[in-house]
Amino acid sequence: MNRIAFALASLILAFHAAAQTEMPRNQSAESAELTYKKSVTLRYLLFKPKGYDESDKKWPLMIFLHGAGERGTNLAAVAVHGPPKLVKEGKDFPFVLISPQCPNRETWQPEAIMGLVDEALKQYKVDPERVYLTGLSMGGFGSWALAATYPERFAAVAPICGGGNVIDVLLPNKAAALKSLPVWAFHGAKDTTVKLEESERMVDAFKRAGNQNVKLTVYPEAGHDSWTETYNNEELFKWFLEHKQPQAK
Repeated sequence: MNRIAFALASLILAFHAAAQTEMPRNQSAESAELTYKKSVTLRYLLFKPKGYDESDKKWPLMIFLHGAGERGTNLAAVAVHGPPKLVKEGKDFPFVLISPQCPNRETWQPEAIMGLVDEALKQYKVDPERVYLTGLSMGGFGSWALAATYPERFAAVAPICGGGNVIDVLLPNKAAALKSLPVWAFHGAKDTTVKLEESERMVDAFKRAGNQNVKLTVYPEAGHDSWTETYNNEELFKWFLEHKQPQAK
């Protein structure tokens, strides 16, 4: 194809593309200003560390999001796995631990969890610069979603055997905060419920967005339960406490 023919073909294609975006003749462009608000009630388990009531000290806050199997109205089920299980067994965390319960047939909604964080900041002696988030399975998905949507509100996030929407990361509302948010993900290589690729995709997306403080630990022999080994590792909690979010409100 010579240059003239190529230029003509390109012009035709450009004209065709422009025509495709024209308003349809039998439809008009309208708009509506809408206000959407959903009222939800989240019940949660609350753990206060030793010494909490003896001073006005501000404590780190940890939010734990459980998996799909613990949804419902039996709040005790939330302590089947993860940090609430550990404190039930006697572990004294240096955190105020809030473990909400997701209602039946629902998944974690970032707006609701952020509302819970705001309530915690009002009600409890917690440090807004040291708000940490972790969750497993469905809670891992919730942790990724919150990390992508509200990176400026958390000091560090640890999603376990989860995944998420890559687009939420690559088109962030808070690009600067997302680039600096520490994220430590965990997954079992033999997980058949949530494939390892789910965590790998999210870690890769954060790196592509410019985050150099995101990492993934893979357990070669673990299946879906990659949370037991993760939460039994004291290094995770030390890692949380190494981080602050000065921009948090």
